[in-house]
Amino acid sequence: MKKAVMYGAGNIGRGFITELFSKSGYETALIDVNKAVIDKLNSEKCYPIKIVSEKGMFEETITNIRGIDGMNADAVADEIATADVMATAVGVNILPRIAGNIAEGCRRRFKATDAPLNIIICENLIDADKYLAKLIKEKLSDDEIKLFDERIGLVEASIGRMVPIMSEEMQEGNILKVWVEPYCELPVDKNGFKGEIPHIVNMVPFTPFEYFIQKKLFLHNMGHAATAYYGIMAGKSEIAEAIAVPEIYEKVKAAMLQSALALSKEHGVPYGEIEHAAEDLLHRFANPHLHDTVTRVGRDVLRKLAKGDRIIGAALLCEKHGLPNDAILEIGAAAVMFPGDADEFSAKLHEMIAADGIMKALASVSGLPEDSEMLKKIADIYKQMA
Repeated sequence: MKKAVMYGAGNIGRGFITELFSKSGYETALIDVNKAVIDKLNSEKCYPIKIVSEKGMFEETITNIRGIDGMNADAVADEIATADVMATAVGVNILPRIAGNIAEGCRRRFKATDAPLNIIICENLIDADKYLAKLIKEKLSDDEIKLFDERIGLVEASIGRMVPIMSEEMQEGNILKVWVEPYCELPVDKNGFKGEIPHIVNMVPFTPFEYFIQKKLFLHNMGHAATAYYGIMAGKSEIAEAIAVPEIYEKVKAAMLQSALALSKEHGVPYGEIEHAAEDLLHRFANPHLHDTVTRVGRDVLRKLAKGDRIIGAALLCEKHGLPNDAILEIGAAAVMFPGDADEFSAKLHEMIAADGIMKALASVSGLPEDSEMLKKIADIYKQMA
């Protein structure tokens, strides 16, 4: 049986990518540092996913799986060395921590075979392939880098499936259970592959791929984050509760349509097609059965306010094409309002504002000049909200 390696056995790893691998005939080795999850994977040899929507709920069992302790670098490298395909879903902030293990796996692979290995990068980051390549190559020799460039494909992916954090109640006594929405398509960068593109159920290779990455970040992720930030300000705990508030719905929709117009101008895609995608996302945000929380979706504010990320990135794209971005900038101000006790990154932002003022803090986080008109607008809206 063909073997896949899934680096990251969290909600996306179990609730999306491993499902596709399993249905495509792969045995999947899931790597994670959560020992309880790894032990359970090895004990059960399968796990359930619950697909939930307004049409009802049903479960599927994912089989042909096993767990690998992410703290065992030797075992991790051996799995990578003998894989037929691989994916990561660990979170952007964790990629530097796993780059060494991937490098060692590639090193062992180069000694054993000249077969290519394609790594599907399931992280919310523009140019994730370039970023991960840099991290891995820092661990390789010049000769190994040459082999890496020849044989290792780094494939960007657009992760559209929404998978919430699982509460104990949702787990129903099984820490491996994941609830997911029905949407299950995996667009990937066709040009990122080395050798033959593997057949994976619901994986759709596209080129050029930049449009799909930007649409995911500037439409889906931006709208999702906006719902979280406005939701927590309105005292809502779940995304579905937040988007059900008419005022929040209209604010989020307005921002998404501003971004949709900019995406249309940038990539030459008909506006109506992107507008339809925005409407579909708003409908999916309202799925009450996912129980996705505003805290989960809104956390990691420092990254989400960076220049290339969902809020500032979408606003800059609008600005590039001379289009309005006021609804998007308002999301930036709402993001700054995210409570300091929500996570360490929000706490850090509030500390920066207290020490240096809103403009200096925004400039530091976003990477834009402190005298940026865009940041001034965000700061003015923030002061009104505060």
